[in-house]
Amino acid sequence: MVCPQCHLPQSPEFYFCPNCGTKLRTPPLSTSVISQTLLYLFSAVLPWIAYLAITKWDGIKYMRSPDSQTRNIGYIALIILVVSSIIAFWLVGVWINQALSSVTSGLNGSNSILNGNSF
Repeated sequence: MVCPQCHLPQSPEFYFCPNCGTKLRTPPLSTSVISQTLLYLFSAVLPWIAYLAITKWDGIKYMRSPDSQTRNIGYIALIILVVSSIIAFWLVGVWINQALSSVTSGLNGSNSILNGNSF
C-alpha cells in the first residue's frame, strides 16, 4: 500500500499515513461498552430533543458496518430510538389531552359564572 499524498509505502494495518497524516482507510467503529452506552443513551434522548441532532446520531453508521457485532449495536440503537419516539409521542398526546380538558373545564366553569350558576 502506498500513501496517495506522500507516495511512501505504508503497512496495510495503518488507517492514517504516519508521515503526512492522510487517511488511508476508514477505521472501524468502536464497540466498547462506553461507546455503546453513549449511542444507546443518545438514541433514547433523541426524540426528546425533537430530532435536532439527528445528523449526529451514529446508529446509521453502525447498521451499515460490515461487522456483524457492530451492525447489531446499530439495530439495538434503532430499536431504542423507535421505542423512545413512541413513548415521546404518546406522552405529548397525553399532555395535550390534559391541557385541552383543563381549558375546556375552565371554560365551562367561566360560562356557569357568567350565567349566574354557582358550583
